[in-house]
Amino acid sequence: MAAVAGLSAIVVASALAFTALKVVGGLYLIHLGIKSIRSARRLTAITPPVIKPERRLFAEAFTVNLLNPKVAIFFLAFLPQFVSNSRGPVWSQTLVLGLVYIALGLCSDGMYALLGSRIGSWFGGHVAKVRALRYAEGGILVGLGVLTLALPHRRATK
Repeated sequence: MAAVAGLSAIVVASALAFTALKVVGGLYLIHLGIKSIRSARRLTAITPPVIKPERRLFAEAFTVNLLNPKVAIFFLAFLPQFVSNSRGPVWSQTLVLGLVYIALGLCSDGMYALLGSRIGSWFGGHVAKVRALRYAEGGILVGLGVLTLALPHRRATK
C-alpha cells in the first residue's frame, strides 16, 4: 500500500527519509536481538509458548515491514518494469503486483513457519538447545542491526 501511495518513492528519493528508516530499522533489530538474548538468560525450564493476541502479531509484522527499506527499494527497482501507462491506471497495476507479492510472501513465509514448527519440535524439552537457539537468534539480530547501521548509504548517481 505504501508503494501505491508513493511512499516508497519518497523514501528512495529522500536521503534523509531513507537514513531515518534505516536507523530506526537497525535499532529495532538490535532491540529484538537483545530481547531474545535476555530471554535466553532467564530460561530455566521449557514452558509452553505464550500465544500473543492476533492484533499484537499483526502490529509487530506491520512494524517490521514498515521499517524495512528493502521492500521500498524492491517496489521501485523491480516492479516498474511490469507497469505501463497503456494498460490502465498505474496505481491499480501497482496494487495488483503488490497483492501478488504478498501472496508469494505468504506462501514462502508459510513454508518457513512449517519448517520452524518441525525444528521447534526437535528442540522441545531441551533447555540447553532452546537457550543456544535464542542466543544465536539474538546474536544474528543484533549483528544485522549493527550491520544495517554501519553500512554507508550510497546514492545512485545518474
